[in-house]
Amino acid sequence: MDIKLDPARDDLPLMANTSHILVKHYVLDLDVNFESRVIEGTIVLFFEDGNRFKPQTGSTKETCQLASKEACKSGTPELCHLPVPNARTTFNVGYNDFIICDKGEEDTSDKDGNHDNQEQAPGISSSKYCCDTENHGREDFLVVLDCCDLSVLKVEEVDVAAVQGIEKFTRSSKLTVVSKELRNEIVHELVTLPADHWREQLDYFARCSQAPSCGELFFDTDAWSLQIKKTGAQTATDFPHAIRIYYKTRPEGQSVTWTSDQSGRPCVYTMGSPINNRALFPCQEPPVAMSTWQATVRAAASFVVLMSGENSAKPTQLHEGCSSWHYYVTMPMPASTFAIAVGCWTEVKPEACSSGDPAMERPFPPPETDCSPHIIFLSQSTLTGRSHLCGTRLCHEIAHAWFGLAIGARDWTEEWLSEGFATHLEDVLWAQAQQLAPHEAWEQQELRACLRWHRLQDELRNSPEEMQVLRPSKERTGHVSDSGASVVKHGLSPEKPFMQVHYLKGYFLLRFLARRLGQETYFSCLRKFVHKFHGQLILSQDFLQMLLESIPEEKRLELSVENIFQDWLESSGIPKPLQGARPAGADCGLVRRVDAEVTRWMQLDRRPRKRRRRQEEEEEEVVSEKGSCCTAPSGNSWSLRRMQRRRASLLPDQLVLLLERLLEEKTLTHPTLQALQRTYHLHEQDAEVRHRWCELIVKHKYTRGYGHVERFLWEDQAMGVYLYGELMVGEDARQQQLARRCFERARGQMDRASAELVAEMLF
Repeated sequence: MDIKLDPARDDLPLMANTSHILVKHYVLDLDVNFESRVIEGTIVLFFEDGNRFKPQTGSTKETCQLASKEACKSGTPELCHLPVPNARTTFNVGYNDFIICDKGEEDTSDKDGNHDNQEQAPGISSSKYCCDTENHGREDFLVVLDCCDLSVLKVEEVDVAAVQGIEKFTRSSKLTVVSKELRNEIVHELVTLPADHWREQLDYFARCSQAPSCGELFFDTDAWSLQIKKTGAQTATDFPHAIRIYYKTRPEGQSVTWTSDQSGRPCVYTMGSPINNRALFPCQEPPVAMSTWQATVRAAASFVVLMSGENSAKPTQLHEGCSSWHYYVTMPMPASTFAIAVGCWTEVKPEACSSGDPAMERPFPPPETDCSPHIIFLSQSTLTGRSHLCGTRLCHEIAHAWFGLAIGARDWTEEWLSEGFATHLEDVLWAQAQQLAPHEAWEQQELRACLRWHRLQDELRNSPEEMQVLRPSKERTGHVSDSGASVVKHGLSPEKPFMQVHYLKGYFLLRFLARRLGQETYFSCLRKFVHKFHGQLILSQDFLQMLLESIPEEKRLELSVENIFQDWLESSGIPKPLQGARPAGADCGLVRRVDAEVTRWMQLDRRPRKRRRRQEEEEEEVVSEKGSCCTAPSGNSWSLRRMQRRRASLLPDQLVLLLERLLEEKTLTHPTLQALQRTYHLHEQDAEVRHRWCELIVKHKYTRGYGHVERFLWEDQAMGVYLYGELMVGEDARQQQLARRCFERARGQMDRASAELVAEMLF
C-alpha cells in the first residue's frame, strides 16, 4: 500500500529531559467542570535529580541525528533569544542535540509569541519551535515536561520545610535555617522511603502538596512541552525538587474525551490517546520516568469518579452538591498508565451463585491480597451477543497486568512486547476461564490462530511497509538523546490506532517459539522471565536472550537473537518462518467444520433460480415472520431442526471465519444472504460477527440489510470505521448517502481519531 509517512507529522516527540531529572511522585488536586468541559487545579511534582539515579542506557548524540537533519531542512530557526515582556529576566531557548519541529503546521502564535494560550500568565514568552533540553552554556537549568493543549497559569516552588513534623526527614531535630539544599534533602528522604512505609509516605506527600509557596518560577510553553526554570539554579541538583503547577485542560485537548453515555448523561474519560496524558497534566512521558501518584478529584455529587488507583475509593461529601474522591498508586509506573473516568456510572455485581454452582466451591482471595482494581475500559460493542467477545477482551486486558504494567517496554516502538504477549496469553486465560479440557482448548486456540492468520495477511496487504516493522529503530532501539528526549516512530500516524500488526506479528512470534520449544518449556521460561523482570522496563533482547539461555544448546534448533530480529522484528511483510509453512488451523476440526459449511453455502448459491425459489417457499412454511415454528416437510434439507443445529453448534469464532471465507467469494445472491441471516440470526451475534455480516451486505449491495449496517455504525462506532471506507469505495450513490447520514448522526459521539479518519474518507 503506497502511503507516504511524514516524520514531522507521524512521529510522537517525547520532550522530557529525564536523563537530568526524574519525577518520582505526582499529587493531583483537580475539579471536573462539565459545563465548561474543563478539568482544572494543581499538580505537585516531587523530583530526584540525575546525580541520584543512573540511566538505564548510555546516552548517544547520534540517536536523533536524522530527526535533527529533517528539522533543519524544514527551516527551523537558529537559537533564538526571546524577550520576556514585563518580566524580570530573559532566557534562551533552543535545541541542542535533539530537534522536533512542527513542519507544515500553521503558526498560531500571537505577536508576543504565545502559542494559542489565552489564559497563560502574563510576562511569559513562548516559542513554537524549540526548547533547551541540555542547558549547555545557559545560565539556568531548565526542567522540560511533556505538555500539550494545557493552559498553564502559574508555577511555583513548594516550601516543604514548612510542613509540621517534616524535620524527621532531616538531620536536625529542629529546623532553624531553611535553605534550598534542606528542602531538596527533605524531598530526597521522602521519595526514598522503604516500600513498607508507603502509608506514611503518601501522608507526607499530601501534606507537602498543601505547603505554601516559597517563590514563583519562570516557565515557557511550546506545542509539545512545558519548560520551567529558577533564576540561579544552574544544575538539576540546584533546581527545586518540589514544584506546584496551576493549570487547566482545554475542551479540545486530545488526552480526554468529553461525551455522553448511552443514556445521554455527560461523562469524561481518558481514551488511550496517541499523545497519552500530556493534555491532562504536565508530566514526563518517556517510559523510563516511572513514578507513583495520588489524586483528589472533585465533581458534582451525581457523578462517580473512577481512576486507575490501587484503592477502591468512596466519595466524601464536601458541601451540598459536591463530592471528593481520592485514589493512589504505590507501584512506580509510567505516567501513561494514569486513567480517569467521570460519569453517572452504576456498579453492577454478578448475581449470587446458587449453592450448586461450582463457582461457590472455589476459594475467593481475601480482601488484603494483591488484587488490583486498576480500571479497564471496555467498549459497549463487547457486551452484546454471547459472552465470548467480552470474555476474550477481558482476558487480553488482564494479561496486560503482567505485560504492559508489571513489565513494560523501555522503547514504545516495541509495543509488541505488550500487545503480542497479551494476545498470545488471552487464549490461555480464556481457556482457563471456560474450564476447557486440553483438547477443546487446543481446538479453540487453533481456530483463533486461523482467524489471526487471515487478519495478518489482510493487514499486511493494506498498510505501509514502514509500519509493519516491530523494531523500527533496530540497533538504536532504547537509545535516547543526552537529555533523555526521543521520538516514537509513527506514534501520531492517523492509521496507527486502527492497525493490529504489533498484536498479530507479536502473537505469531510467540506461538512460533512455544511450538519450537514445547509448551511446557516455553511457559516455564515465561514464568521465570516475569519473576526476574517484574517492575522493570525491557527491550526485545532481554526476553529473547533469557528465553534462549534457558534452553540447552542442543535444543535451540538454530534459534538466535540475531535470527529472530532479522526474520520477525526488523522486516516487513510475512515473517520468513511463516512463509510456506502449514497454515494455522490446518489440523483443527473446528476449522474443517467451517470449510464444510462454506462448501454447503456455495452449493446453495449456485443452484438454479427455480429450485431456489421452491426451497425458499418450503423455508417460509417452516419459519414464520415472528419466528414461530411449524412442522417441516420430511424431505426438506433446510428443515428448522437442521438450521437450529447448525446455528447452535457454531462458535462465534467459527461464524466469523465462515463470513470471512464467504467475503472472499466474488458473488453471493441476495437469497443466499437472506438465508444466512435467518440461519444464524446474524443481527443478534456479537460485534465481530455483525461486522463481517455488514461487510457482506455492503459488498453485495444487499439493500434489505442496510438497516443492520446503519445500526452497527451507530452502536459500534469505533469498530465501524472500516465500514465507512467500504461504503464509499464502491461508488454506489445509495451506500455513500448511507455513510454520510450515519456519520452526521454519530460524529459528535465518536472519538477524535475515528471522526477525523472517517471525515477524510467521506469528504
